[in-house]
Amino acid sequence: MGTHSHGHSHGHQHGNGHSHGHGHGHTHDNIDWSTMLERLRQDDSIEAATQAQIAERLVGLLTPENDQPTVLDIGAGAGGQSVAFALELARRGGGRLVIADAVPELLEAAREAVLTALNGDDRVKVDTVRVDAASDEIFDVVPLTDLVWASRMVHHLPDQQAGTSRLARLVRPGGWLALAEGGLQTRCLPWDLGVGAPGLQDRLLAARDAGFAQMRAEIDGSVRMPYGWNVALTKAGLSEVTSFSVVTDHPAPVSPEVRASVTAWLVWLLERTAERLDADDRTAVGTLLDPSSDAYIGAREDVYLLGATTVYLGRH
Repeated sequence: MGTHSHGHSHGHQHGNGHSHGHGHGHTHDNIDWSTMLERLRQDDSIEAATQAQIAERLVGLLTPENDQPTVLDIGAGAGGQSVAFALELARRGGGRLVIADAVPELLEAAREAVLTALNGDDRVKVDTVRVDAASDEIFDVVPLTDLVWASRMVHHLPDQQAGTSRLARLVRPGGWLALAEGGLQTRCLPWDLGVGAPGLQDRLLAARDAGFAQMRAEIDGSVRMPYGWNVALTKAGLSEVTSFSVVTDHPAPVSPEVRASVTAWLVWLLERTAERLDADDRTAVGTLLDPSSDAYIGAREDVYLLGATTVYLGRH
């Protein structure tokens, strides 16, 4: 779920996380997503403008003869993009939104977020489905839809091409499959922070990428996909395959909310990279996260947030 680098919405949200057994929101990457809800919500608020742009562009592709289109958001996280789709559907006269996830806590959070945003507007019907995107049972419980949206979810499945092809089969003729994958990792920090060696962010991101590669390698039945997502969509039988990118840009000085989000991102990054960092870098991050330090990230004026989400799409 997460590639600029800030969590679900930025960063590959990767790492070994916790194992949670099949009874409790099991996902193939062994990350306990339910524990990340606050973080995901925080990311959604920072990403709201980006999510609105994506919804406007994708819902705008849906054909006029289908005046009540159905949108499926699979792997919806805390529901930020679901909210954007719901509001865009309402703006265009209504439709149906189906939210699907393997983790019940996230499903409920996403549904609540959407209903709160719609504020009683019943032109958009909202359904939730608990399902594993890597299982063929999806065809029994998820309706054919005009737009299937999956954000940073397919890269957590054992076989990414099979996952893409499975999602493509959920698209009605004339409809679209859109995947948010890749983009640019989020940048938040100046090059020289005054603690530790300069270039800390690059080393943190490199360590996180190494962790992502390990997470992929450790998924049961993991299969490499040695090509880009546009090729995956073409191999899934889709046409008119294209892509676009949307920038998330919060230049310095940022709001307290963005600074809090960057602080949470650094905590999350440290959890996932600590064993891959040298002692100096671990110490530097500890200093940046210490509220009593002059270098405390939560009080710095030079923190910013810049990233990009790339959306790959193809038509049935």
